[in-house]
Amino acid sequence: MKKLLLILSIPLLLHSCFVAKDYERPEIQEVDENLYKTDAISRDSLNMADIAWNDVFADLILKKYIADGLENNIDIRRAIQQILMAEAYVKQGKAGYFPTLNVGANVNHQILSKNSQFGSFFDGSITQYDVTGNLSWEADIWGKIRSNERAFQASYLQSAAAHKAVQTRLIANIASTYYQLLSLDAQKEITEETIANRERSLETTKALKEAGNLTEVGVKQTEAQLYTAQALLIDIKNRIRLLENSFSILLGEGPQSIERSRLEDQEINTPLNTGVPAQLLRNRPDVLAAEYNLVNAFELTNVARSNFYPSLSFSAAGGFQSLELDELFNANSLFANLASSLLQPVLNGRRIRTQFDVAEAQQEDALLNFKQTILNAGKEVSDALYNYEASTEKIEVLNNEYNAYADASEYSEELLNNGFANYLEVLTARENALNSQLNLINAEFSKLQAMVDLYRALGGGWQ
Repeated sequence: MKKLLLILSIPLLLHSCFVAKDYERPEIQEVDENLYKTDAISRDSLNMADIAWNDVFADLILKKYIADGLENNIDIRRAIQQILMAEAYVKQGKAGYFPTLNVGANVNHQILSKNSQFGSFFDGSITQYDVTGNLSWEADIWGKIRSNERAFQASYLQSAAAHKAVQTRLIANIASTYYQLLSLDAQKEITEETIANRERSLETTKALKEAGNLTEVGVKQTEAQLYTAQALLIDIKNRIRLLENSFSILLGEGPQSIERSRLEDQEINTPLNTGVPAQLLRNRPDVLAAEYNLVNAFELTNVARSNFYPSLSFSAAGGFQSLELDELFNANSLFANLASSLLQPVLNGRRIRTQFDVAEAQQEDALLNFKQTILNAGKEVSDALYNYEASTEKIEVLNNEYNAYADASEYSEELLNNGFANYLEVLTARENALNSQLNLINAEFSKLQAMVDLYRALGGGWQ
């Protein structure tokens, strides 16, 4: 008994030398005031990412599409299945504290040699019936089971954060595609108006040619401009159809026509506050997922470290054994066996050391990935800020440019009709006015896109 108590006390004495470490968030120098730059947009404790998506987007049609996408999108539904799988592992981790129990029945028929020790006694054969239960339990001295449980929990939280990241990305993609469709609608409308105007201009140039005020060259140039606008319209219509197909996939549906409003009806009513950089650690789903991946690697390193130490396990077996089936459940058929073991690994082909070295390297890799994710998050915020500011400034400039070209086009046509300008000046003014108007629409879309990018970059959309 004294020897047994001494053996059982050894793990308790060693326990003071090793305990599974608790995770602490590392000091991330990358999260500082210079993580992302902003000149014109407020950066304080307020954060537009804390606003729900249905309060950010004012368009009622867009809101409905986002709600439908969150319910039906295939990527969202797959992410939910990943969460369910991770949840199953969490349950497995919690069950690690409990003993395992196996119950089985067995029939063993053995033919014995008649010249053997038992062959003549059993008349050459023996049949034994068993109903057995085996119970085993390992003491969590080094925190191995606890670390495994925490690793499973971190993996589950990582899956949940990944689901949020998919949700945020989906909302941004739906809004971005919707705004792009609106911009193409506006370009289509302008192009159709341009075609109508150029058709009238073609009739005018033909009349001027007949009157001797214009040559055939002017007629053909006008005709060519008309064909250019018609080709542009074909491209725009095709892009709209392709974009509608992509939009339908985001909604988890087959290709279909997409109902929508107009570009000029879109408003940005949400204050564009970026918050402080440290808020990315709780708002950005991909940052959360990267940290949970680090926690998982940290706990698995604890598990690998515990393998260097002895394991203490207890087992018990019992049931019924009988040579006669009708006496199997007789009291005389009962048997039981109790055992405990203390196993210390000594030589194992360096497997334990290799597992520990790999676990440490994976933990360091997870830490670097965490830091890289934070840096990328800061870059995306900064990019969205600069794009928004640049688009806002560009819209004003392009408005002035379009007004100038529109006036130039009007003046050149008046001068041409009065014989004070050549037709090349008219053609150039018309083409510049059209391009300027299309560029203005692109700038308006870029501003909306930058707002969506900023909302996603700050981690909004999943709240």
